[in-house]
Amino acid sequence: MQCYLSDKCWLLGLLLLGLGNSVQAHTGASHVDFVAGFSHPLSGLDHVLAMIAVGLWATQLGKQPLWRVPLTFVLTMALGGLLGFAGIPLPLVELGIAGSVLILGGLIALASRLPLTASMALVGIFALFHGYAHGAEMATGSTALWYSVGFMLTTALLHGVGIGIGVMAQHGLPARTLRLGGAAIAASGMWLLLS
Repeated sequence: MQCYLSDKCWLLGLLLLGLGNSVQAHTGASHVDFVAGFSHPLSGLDHVLAMIAVGLWATQLGKQPLWRVPLTFVLTMALGGLLGFAGIPLPLVELGIAGSVLILGGLIALASRLPLTASMALVGIFALFHGYAHGAEMATGSTALWYSVGFMLTTALLHGVGIGIGVMAQHGLPARTLRLGGAAIAASGMWLLLS
């Protein structure tokens, strides 16, 4: 089988290597922690929507933001995870997470183009809340390193889904389709804020 995204095949290989050992009969705690971290971002619609939205918005922003904005999110989320692991209080975490869904969806719906630094700062703030939630919800006795690698990888993959959808939309769908998707994400964020 030929991999049509040859420069991205290493990421898929890394993922498969990481998951392959987790199905063995005698798994270590690190494998369990990796799987727990990997699945945590998928456990809530708020996380999934925000992370896909980062990829969608980065696609709208253009070349440099296409990789810098998602990378900023992943790296800053790791810092938020450290705060959560350490139990350092961060106020309004759930509000920040729901607000990130609303605001990112709105930015997509309006096709907003903020300067690169402002875009990176904005997603960095949102990432602190998401990372904090992941870190604070880690099971006691888990290995923070492998748990973090898991949730960071899932986040990057969800950003990739958003980027993929954005690229497909740019090459075959009317621009308003992506904007309507952003509006739906924003509406979900409003629902999350009100529930």
